[in-house]
Amino acid sequence: MKNKNYMVIVWSVLVALVIMSIPTAIRLGPDMIGKKFVDSHEFQGEMEGFYYTLSTTVLNPIQFEEAREKIIVTDEEIEEHRMRYGNLSDQVMNIQEQYEGRITDAEASGNEQLKETLIKERDTKIADIELNFESDEHVEKKVLAGKVSALKQFLTENQQSARSAFPIAYHLTDVKTGEVFTQGDVEVPAIYKKTFGEVDDYFKANTVISESEYNHYSVSYYDDGYELTAADFANIQQPVRQFEGVIVVSEKALQGSYLKDHLASFNKKKYRNYTLWILSIGALYLLLTKVKFKKEWVTENRFVQSYNGLKIDVKVFIFMFSLLLTFEFIHRDATGAFFYNDYYSGAWPDQLFWLIVLAMSILFLAFQLVNSIERWKQAGVFERDFAESYVVNFLKSFQTMFLNRTLGVQMFILLIGFFLAGFGFAVVAIQPFLILAYLPAVFFLGLPVLYIFVKRSAYLNRIFSSTEKMANGTLHEEIKVKGKSPLAKHARHLNRLREGVQISISEQAKSERLKTELITNVSHDLRTPLTSIITYTDLLKSTHLTDEDRLKYVDIIDKKSARLKTLIEDLFEVSKMASGNLELHRQKVDLTQLLQQALAEHEEEISNSGLDFRVQLPESAIVANVDGQRWWRVLDNLIVNALKYSMSGTRVYLSLDRVGDRAQFVVKNISKYELSENSDELFERFKRADTSRHTDGSGLGLAIAQSIVEMHDGEMEIDIDGDLFKVTVEIPVE
Repeated sequence: MKNKNYMVIVWSVLVALVIMSIPTAIRLGPDMIGKKFVDSHEFQGEMEGFYYTLSTTVLNPIQFEEAREKIIVTDEEIEEHRMRYGNLSDQVMNIQEQYEGRITDAEASGNEQLKETLIKERDTKIADIELNFESDEHVEKKVLAGKVSALKQFLTENQQSARSAFPIAYHLTDVKTGEVFTQGDVEVPAIYKKTFGEVDDYFKANTVISESEYNHYSVSYYDDGYELTAADFANIQQPVRQFEGVIVVSEKALQGSYLKDHLASFNKKKYRNYTLWILSIGALYLLLTKVKFKKEWVTENRFVQSYNGLKIDVKVFIFMFSLLLTFEFIHRDATGAFFYNDYYSGAWPDQLFWLIVLAMSILFLAFQLVNSIERWKQAGVFERDFAESYVVNFLKSFQTMFLNRTLGVQMFILLIGFFLAGFGFAVVAIQPFLILAYLPAVFFLGLPVLYIFVKRSAYLNRIFSSTEKMANGTLHEEIKVKGKSPLAKHARHLNRLREGVQISISEQAKSERLKTELITNVSHDLRTPLTSIITYTDLLKSTHLTDEDRLKYVDIIDKKSARLKTLIEDLFEVSKMASGNLELHRQKVDLTQLLQQALAEHEEEISNSGLDFRVQLPESAIVANVDGQRWWRVLDNLIVNALKYSMSGTRVYLSLDRVGDRAQFVVKNISKYELSENSDELFERFKRADTSRHTDGSGLGLAIAQSIVEMHDGEMEIDIDGDLFKVTVEIPVE
């Protein structure tokens, strides 16, 4: 495995070496292979510079007195000078503003002489400006004087640039006038010698080399703002002079001048590139023979697993960066940018550094290409990688960000605000004068946005803290709701959740309590008749019983068995209703008539109860689509409940009436037992007003009645006011 890691690195270094050498061989080879220093572009450039300096400063220089007479001032230059700082009123106002403060300060300090001097200076400038707008001749003189000054400066700088330190000898004769110009000894041994003598090979000395030089000097870089234009240089240009003779660079010139350093630099570049080209030839041979690329170097590389764990967009970024770096290197290499920037002509560390950079780029490219091809051959890999990418997840998150549109828009505006603030700061750092626009934006936009962000963040942290307390079981603290923001809405939802959890915990506790009571009550109600049955059954086994006692015991067993049967049947019925297994057989039933029948069934019990039943029935029939047998059970349970638990000697009120599209049946009585204030508990199974459970009954009457009513899409409510017990039943009618 290590060998495979090593081989792919070696391969990338060899490829980088070949890539580095090819453009340099193409570009630098013609100048270096078999060439000397005097044949190089560098030396030829030095000679061209010398020729230009020799022509413009010695052989054919501009004569100042003659040139100044040829300088002209155009109408455009006059108008440009006149309007350079605006129109007349703008310029006068500008001068007045410049001197106003200084004159006021001089007056305040009591310096009358300074005040008068400043006023005189101001008035002189204003008068000059006014004269500019009155007389073209006045402006022309000023522009002409400035251009003459510029010419003098140009000639001075041109003379100063003469390369007197360049050790060149020459002997040149003007072919027309015979004037001779000579310097040094042209007969000494030379490394460079140029002879001029034929018509097509005369040394041509120009005042200014080419038209491009005109443009070069037509920029206003002089102190007073005046400039020589291309037209001026064309006018002062003298006729070209042709010379014959010889120009020589002696061998001694390389020993003590700056050419010695250039020669040493050229030789270093030459031999360094020779070394590079030889190494690249060896690298190319190895690539074609010994180090041919194998995909196993990538597929079995120990870094594959780690690389595959990266997201696809990270892989794309690494690939694109490597690709751009490689192409940029090749482009710069091919166009000579590295050559001219002295990377290849520099020291070995520079070349080694760029070799490492290029090798790494090639290594990344090869690794990623092979890995991607092999990986995406597998079905579903690309789709999975794409779905798990940062970009896709970001887009999904960005979309989810606007599920709550208000919050999403606010967060998006905050992000844009912070981005613009940072961008504005960078712009101000580059252009400080823009701070006049940036500061108001900061105070009126940036700071309010920052305030809102900090405030919302603090509120969000408080919500997080309260939520953590809720998660830890602290439910008594309510989250403060501030404003109408999405966070406030979230706080309200959490408060509702907290209330729901509290209710759920309360209901759970209540359910546990009722479950315990249910088990206790069921055990008691089943054990009581069962105990009696067992007891009297044992008594019947006695042989000493009389017939009268035996009949008495059998009667008790019969009653207790009936009681036990009723209890079990009621329990099964409630269970069926709770599980939804009880079916209704609906039919049209006259509720008034059904109530009359139920009362008639219990007429004897009512008469013997000592209770005064007050019944109020409608004059007309109330017809409802109900299961008659089940509905009779509701009425029977409520009537029996009133008979059992009403205080003796009190009134029981029963009423049936039609209220809108519903029938309303009401039972009111005074309880002989103390009632709980929580009426909902009376609907619980085996719950009785007689908590001592001395009365007969299963405790399921109201629970059964409520279940039947709800199955008929009706409602049953219990109201308790002291000892007053009221049951209200409503169901839909036709």
